[in-house]
Amino acid sequence: MNRATVRGPLHELALSLTRPSPDRRPLLADAPSPWLRALPYALAVILVPTLLPIDIVVLTGSYGLDGYPATVLSIAQTVPLLAAVRRPLPVWWVVTAATAATAAVTLASAPSAGPWPWPAATLIGYLFLLAALAPRESGRTLLAVWLVTLVGTVGAAAAFPHRAGGTPALAVVLAGAVLLLGWSLRGRGEARRRLAEQEQISEEERALRTLLEERTRIARELHDVVAHHMSVITVQADSAPYRIGGLPPEAVEEFAGIATAARSSLAEMRRLLGVLRSGQDGPDRSPQPGVADLGRLVRTVAAAGVEAQLSVGPEVDALLPLPDATDLSVYRIVQEALANVVRHAPGARTRVSLSAQDGTLRVTVVNDAPRSGGTPVEAAGGTGHGLVGMRERVRLLDGRLDTGPLPEGGFRVAAELPVTTPGETAP
Repeated sequence: MNRATVRGPLHELALSLTRPSPDRRPLLADAPSPWLRALPYALAVILVPTLLPIDIVVLTGSYGLDGYPATVLSIAQTVPLLAAVRRPLPVWWVVTAATAATAAVTLASAPSAGPWPWPAATLIGYLFLLAALAPRESGRTLLAVWLVTLVGTVGAAAAFPHRAGGTPALAVVLAGAVLLLGWSLRGRGEARRRLAEQEQISEEERALRTLLEERTRIARELHDVVAHHMSVITVQADSAPYRIGGLPPEAVEEFAGIATAARSSLAEMRRLLGVLRSGQDGPDRSPQPGVADLGRLVRTVAAAGVEAQLSVGPEVDALLPLPDATDLSVYRIVQEALANVVRHAPGARTRVSLSAQDGTLRVTVVNDAPRSGGTPVEAAGGTGHGLVGMRERVRLLDGRLDTGPLPEGGFRVAAELPVTTPGETAP
């Protein structure tokens, strides 16, 4: 067998002993009940004060060590176990070194003094340490730990057969059993976690499928109800001048405006229905309205009886062309604000203004109190979905939105949109 073939895996095993798990959480940190999470701490707190005096007494009384070295070695073997709940691999290094030192200083003791190289108290503490190590470290690290235990124990027994008894074989078997049991329990826990993750993914997929089905249903209902009525409005507005004789030119122009607005709304609704049915949120290839279309939007609102004025500062031209998302958001904010005026304050005088300063575009829509005698299209308050949509658009652009009633009556919508993308410095 090639020497390099053997050296590579051994090198990896040695490295695994120097790289503890980055997980610093205590053992059983994911346990559902508090008493299970506290169990490792309780065992460590009980075990250390119990093993420490026993180990000192055994080393001094049975193995003939002086009090000072026996106390130091016992402390090195037991006290670090308190940290095994969080850092078992570094603790293993300390306990292993202390165990080897204890075996070396007790080698000269008589065979009748006690088991060697594993006194009973030392073996119990070591097995507890391996039980804390197994659920935390990788399988390669656990194999390296067991091999070190095997080689050290068997090597000591082979070198000093007159001193070793049946303890070396028992220690190796128990250490392997504890590590194997802990590794199996950890594998079972990981399998359960992966299963839970897959169930969560499946639940999310089911929720997404339900959402797509609901979107399809909404699209079908919108098409069956709204599209039908919009088509009827378009046909009636187009045919009104031919069906009703003697209409004045103003009425003919009004019907033509209604038909044009209905066609535009119908086309936009069909585009949205296509997005709902596709179940995709990809980029829309159709032309989107923007700042350049605000004039036509204001004229459309004026035809509905709202005296609206549009004011665009000369500094806005320096920012053109605006980013697509900002351009569309400005149009939608103004569109929703004017629609709210038509619904809730018919006939109110409205001012739409655009200004810019320090790379920030300011959009303001202010309407006066509604004229007396005007009947709102919707009840006061409405659903508030329009304002929610405005806030969402402004938030996505890292801007600010201020809305609210005015002291003298009326309403104000003011949005500040950074023209540069978030994180960049405004020109």
